[in-house]
Amino acid sequence: MSALAGKKAPDFKLEASDGRMVMMADFAGKNVVLYFYPKDMTPGCTTEACDFRESHQSFAELDTIIVGVSPDPKEKHDRFIAKYDLPFLLLSDPEHTLSEAYGVWVLKKNFGKEYMGVERSTFVINKEGDVVKEWRKVKVKGHVEEALTYIKENLS
Repeated sequence: MSALAGKKAPDFKLEASDGRMVMMADFAGKNVVLYFYPKDMTPGCTTEACDFRESHQSFAELDTIIVGVSPDPKEKHDRFIAKYDLPFLLLSDPEHTLSEAYGVWVLKKNFGKEYMGVERSTFVINKEGDVVKEWRKVKVKGHVEEALTYIKENLS
């Protein structure tokens, strides 16, 4: 899990919830909040997505887009977006290539079982495509406000 802050954001090509294949270059000239989460429709991931939804306009006013990433397929993202009226893209990373590039595909433990999964993490990428801030092992409560404050103080 190497620190990415100060380095170019890893490139990717993944299917987005709008059906397009999306690459890092598509976001050039905008700040990006790239957040990784384990699974659509689970309590923590739903709370986080809804918190980002509620702050979506505040991020947009700071020339910042929000992009969520999980291993879920596009069809599951479609249901998640429809159910919670999410106004931002979700990327499908079923092979966890982007999760691995960001070092968030990790060994997890739950109820005594070990398995590989996504560690809830958020990365801020500036308009030049550099990772400028990262949060790992994110606790959902208060996290979106923390990310918004960081962008207001450092990138606006």
